[in-house]
Amino acid sequence: MTARMITIDDRPIGPEHPPYVIAEMSANHGGRLERALAIMDAAKAAGADAIKLQTYTADTITIDHDGPGFRIEGGLWDGRSLYDLYQEAYMPWEWHEPLFARARELGITVFSSPFDPTAIDFLQRLEVPAYKIASFEMVDLPLVERAAATGKPLIISTGMAGLGEITEAVDAARRVGDAGLCLLHCISGYPTPVEDCHLKTIRHLSEAFDAPVGLSDHTLGTTVSVAAVALGACVIEKHFTLSRADGGADSAFSLEPEELKVLVRGVRDAWAASGDVSYRLQSSEAGFRDSRRSLYVVRDVTAGEQLTDDNVRSIRPGYGLAPKHLPQVLGKRARRDLKKGTPLAWTMIDE
Repeated sequence: MTARMITIDDRPIGPEHPPYVIAEMSANHGGRLERALAIMDAAKAAGADAIKLQTYTADTITIDHDGPGFRIEGGLWDGRSLYDLYQEAYMPWEWHEPLFARARELGITVFSSPFDPTAIDFLQRLEVPAYKIASFEMVDLPLVERAAATGKPLIISTGMAGLGEITEAVDAARRVGDAGLCLLHCISGYPTPVEDCHLKTIRHLSEAFDAPVGLSDHTLGTTVSVAAVALGACVIEKHFTLSRADGGADSAFSLEPEELKVLVRGVRDAWAASGDVSYRLQSSEAGFRDSRRSLYVVRDVTAGEQLTDDNVRSIRPGYGLAPKHLPQVLGKRARRDLKKGTPLAWTMIDE
C-alpha cells in the first residue's frame, strides 16, 4: 500500500481508484431510528460507498452552560446554546448496533466520527472499519492519537486549520498508527460559499503530506464536489437527508436522494474523464482522423498546368498531403492530368 492510498472495508481509496463517496448522516436522523435506517437505505440506493455517523453525547462534546462562548452567534444556528444544539443532534448510542447490522445487510460501509475517548472504546466493540476526525476535533491531538492507535484507517477533516495545525495532527496520527491516513480539505462554513472553497489546496495537501486527499463539502448542490474530483480529490463527503423540508440541524446544506445519485454519477465521471496526461489518438476519435483537412484538386488540371490556389485547396477529408505543404505545392506543375476531387500526392507534382 502506497502512502497515497488507504483501504476501508477492502475498498482501496486513492488517485488510481474511483472517488469514495461518504454520505454523512449527522443529525438528519431527526431523533428516530427508523429514519436513520431509511437514510442508510437511500444512501446505498444512490450509490454511496459509505454512510458516516457521529458518536457523541451533549455531555461528551460540551457542558450545559450558558456563559460566554457557549451560545452561538451568527450563522445557521444563531442564538442556540451548544448544549441544546448537540442534545438535539446527537444519535443515541444504542442505535449503532442496528445501524451496523443494516449496513451489513445492504453491503454499505458504516463508520463514525468519535468525539471523545469513550466513543472510540464504544466503536471498537462494534469493529468499526475506520475513524473520521471532525474538523473541530482535529486540534485535539490526544483524540487523534487514540483513534490512530486502534490500527484502523483514519480520515481527518482540515476545516479552519492552518498548515501548522494540520502538520501536528498528521504527525500525531502517524506516530502511533500505520493503517493509513486520508485528509479531507474542508471549509467549516454551513453552508460554504463556493468562492471560499479554494480547491487547488487539494493537490497541495496531497503533495505536502504524501496522503490521499478528498473534500468534505458543505456547499449547496454537487458542482463543487465534481470539480474537486477533477482536481484530484479521492474522497467526497456530503451531508445527506431524505428531505430538506423535514428540517433539522443539518438539513439546509444536505443532499436529498436524487441529488446524491447525481453527485455519485458526476464525481465518477469526473474521475474517469481526468485520466492521465495523454496526447495519443483515442479509440473514440480514430474513425475521424481521416476527416481532417488535406490538399485536394478542386478543379480539373491538365498535365504541365501550374498548381494554384484556384485548383488546389485545403479541404476535408484528410487523404491528401497535409495542409502545411500548400506553400511548397503552389507554383509547381502537374505531372499528369488530375481530376477534381483527387487527393494530392507528391507523385502527382513535377519537381
